[in-house]
Amino acid sequence: MRISLLTCAPGEELYSTFGHTALRVRDAAGRDYVFNYGTFEFGPDFYMQFIRGKLLYFLSVEDFNDFLYEYQLQSRSVQEQVLQLSCDEKQKLFSALQNNAQEQNRYYKYDFLFDNCTTRAGDIVVKNTNSQVAFKNILPNKIPTFRDLIHGYLNAGHKYWSKLGIDILLGAKLDRKVTNREAMFLPDYLLKGFDSAVLNNHPLVSQPQTILKMPSPLEEKSFFTPPLVFALLLIMILVLSFLKSNWARITINVFDFLFFFILGLAGILLLFMWFGTDHRVCRNNYNLLWALPINIVMAFFVNSKKYWVKKYFNFIFWLTVLLALTWFFLPQQMNNALLPIVLLIIHRSWNLSKTQLYAGERNHPQAQKNILQGYR
Repeated sequence: MRISLLTCAPGEELYSTFGHTALRVRDAAGRDYVFNYGTFEFGPDFYMQFIRGKLLYFLSVEDFNDFLYEYQLQSRSVQEQVLQLSCDEKQKLFSALQNNAQEQNRYYKYDFLFDNCTTRAGDIVVKNTNSQVAFKNILPNKIPTFRDLIHGYLNAGHKYWSKLGIDILLGAKLDRKVTNREAMFLPDYLLKGFDSAVLNNHPLVSQPQTILKMPSPLEEKSFFTPPLVFALLLIMILVLSFLKSNWARITINVFDFLFFFILGLAGILLLFMWFGTDHRVCRNNYNLLWALPINIVMAFFVNSKKYWVKKYFNFIFWLTVLLALTWFFLPQQMNNALLPIVLLIIHRSWNLSKTQLYAGERNHPQAQKNILQGYR
């Protein structure tokens, strides 16, 4: 029997950006299997289950040639590391895989950081050796956070919009520094970890061998990145704000409504991901400082001249100014592409806070004080 770790290169789709891991088993009878923990069913409630963090993945068993052909179609390279285990250890591992593949045991609730197809493959190997596996350090001197590791793959795949979405949805828990073993939630890091690991004073695996060499399918860098798009939006709104024409004023009014409505909608989504799902990394999200859920209501009052509306946007102005000043010191690493949006909130909230009062608001104490000062 021969058991090996398969590490698949990143693909073009977002779900394949970080690569993939599986286990290959070849027995004396010539049968060649792949045990794949990264399988899921695409049912009618797939997206809702995925968003809520309740999507079940499962261990599937497929023919090796079929597995390899799929990655050939996706133009993704595959590397193999043969496990240097004793006959007893191989049998224990194979029995554990067969037990996991049974219908009552094959399903698990997917967690991107701590319980995924890569961690499952690595853990089942480590748990079925007769001695403890010793892992050497594979981390750089400057210990990365989970977000740093994820950014590396998203940047390499030129998925800047996906990176922005992930940085908005995932909270401060993603900014904890990883341990050596935790870094192996990513296929490439598990490959490195196994490559330097020792079992009974000898290497855990053989040297990695490329069994499928394919050109990378990753797209070329896009010109319309979030920083550029948001910067152009900021410049356009600034220019329109200083124009005195009627069409410019109408455009700004429509923009204010849409802008604050979308900010409020984003805030509601962040609250839902925090409290309404099982995604632990969506909690403690500091993006709620600029995406306030109440903005979805206040968007309908952007053209109002009432005193309390003015005070609300004055509060938003100072809150966002404080956010901008502390942007690089927050416990959560914020996506810098959002800085033009933050500046846009500051600009528009300042203008909305300076709206003149309606005559009906003149009974307010502050309004009366302003009127008396005006008479003097």
